[in-house]
Amino acid sequence: MTSIVRNQWYVAAYGREIGRDLFSRTICGESILFWRTEAGTVTAISDRCVHRRFPLSEHPSHLVGDTVVCGYHGFTYGADGVCVAVPGQTRVPRTARLRSYPIVEQDSFVWVFIGDPALAPSTPIPRAPWLDLDGWTTVSGMEPLAARASLLIDNLLDLSHETYLHGGYIGTPEVAETPITTEVDEEAGIVYVSRHMADAACPPFYAKSTGITGRITRWQDIEYTPPCLYKLHSRIAPVGVLPNADGSDPDAFHVEVVYAITPETEHSTHDFWAVARDFALDDQGVSDFLAESNRTVVLQDVTALDVLERVIATEADGYQELSINIDTGGLAARRLMAKLAAAGAGSAPAAAPAAR
Repeated sequence: MTSIVRNQWYVAAYGREIGRDLFSRTICGESILFWRTEAGTVTAISDRCVHRRFPLSEHPSHLVGDTVVCGYHGFTYGADGVCVAVPGQTRVPRTARLRSYPIVEQDSFVWVFIGDPALAPSTPIPRAPWLDLDGWTTVSGMEPLAARASLLIDNLLDLSHETYLHGGYIGTPEVAETPITTEVDEEAGIVYVSRHMADAACPPFYAKSTGITGRITRWQDIEYTPPCLYKLHSRIAPVGVLPNADGSDPDAFHVEVVYAITPETEHSTHDFWAVARDFALDDQGVSDFLAESNRTVVLQDVTALDVLERVIATEADGYQELSINIDTGGLAARRLMAKLAAAGAGSAPAAAPAAR
């Protein structure tokens, strides 16, 4: 039984990754070919010729205008996946077509719909507007994870691990010591986990980027929309500095940490990460520091989760893990994911028939 939730939008790439070169990425077990048309829109079709399965992303396949020519036998496809020319005959078999995927570009991400394309318009895409918004500066990247997506979800919804795994970067003792609150919006399908630290050490990640030298008030407010988008709303300020009564917060530093958690296969994941800030907007030094530091943190998670995937693969059936209070957010996310999986069960579209 698959663990991948279908009939959902997933982040396939950053917009900057896709241009006029053929670009392939496996999303939820499906190899997908992306490119930009001459008008600049992103298109996505199956990365496999209907004739002899040659990947269209492989050289010498190439674009001619808004068509892609297979580098093996010359089958030519439009941006909608329909074959428009075949070698040695004028008639194109009516079944010579590749699956095309709904695409939306939003908040610097390219989103692709996996499942029944008829459901794409009615399925909401969660927002992360800070990644492409005036008044914010963003650094971002992606790391491959040789582990199932659910392990990364668990990791991000329990930030107590920062104290132990990410000490010297973002972790301090207060993160693990401070209790969390967890709420679930069942109608919207969102998990909220909050940890507010009134008096905490300032980790290097924030001390070097904000210039704060003393202890801080540190808020971590998580908003997770299954299956793909995780947002950590971070507020950093000197101890005792709180938002104004009207909600304005001019004396604090705000960081939006965004993860797009996209399964590559059942046991591998694309770990997209982005850090947006509302301070030092034009300071390249701060950008370089945050990019390097956050990538280091991500790679620490990748190393740990890759190990955990190998452990799980060798354990006996029926192993019972232990959960405690800090796991309430992750357990709520598992429940919502199971609900989405049940709703989408059995609805994957059939593969395109072979040409004849």
